[in-house]
Amino acid sequence: MSLKHKKIMIADDDPGIVDAVEMILEFEGYQVTSTVDGSTVLDMRDELPDLLLLDIWMSGEDGRDICKKLKQDPLTKKIPIIMISASRDIRQSAMDAGANDFLAKPFEMNELLQKIEELTN
Repeated sequence: MSLKHKKIMIADDDPGIVDAVEMILEFEGYQVTSTVDGSTVLDMRDELPDLLLLDIWMSGEDGRDICKKLKQDPLTKKIPIIMISASRDIRQSAMDAGANDFLAKPFEMNELLQKIEELTN
């Protein structure tokens, strides 16, 4: 499957991060959807993404709780999740929640792209 068909969902309550990451991923050929509301991630049923980029600290919902719920649902449990956070010391709690990988903000876009490629191939 070529990159052109890979769908990435970004869930982060910082519109600046969403816009920047969305622009770069689209430039790289990914189909990108995004939300600034963590609870909408749990509503996805059609058009499931090939990978989810999920912020840990989201207004109204902890990304780790979202991750746990997604990993328990047979429909979404195979979706790779990269959790992101401005707090570097919570990597372990992200992994414990079921995340496939973790990135501390601010992160290098090349590092993000490499992780996405590894998890979607």
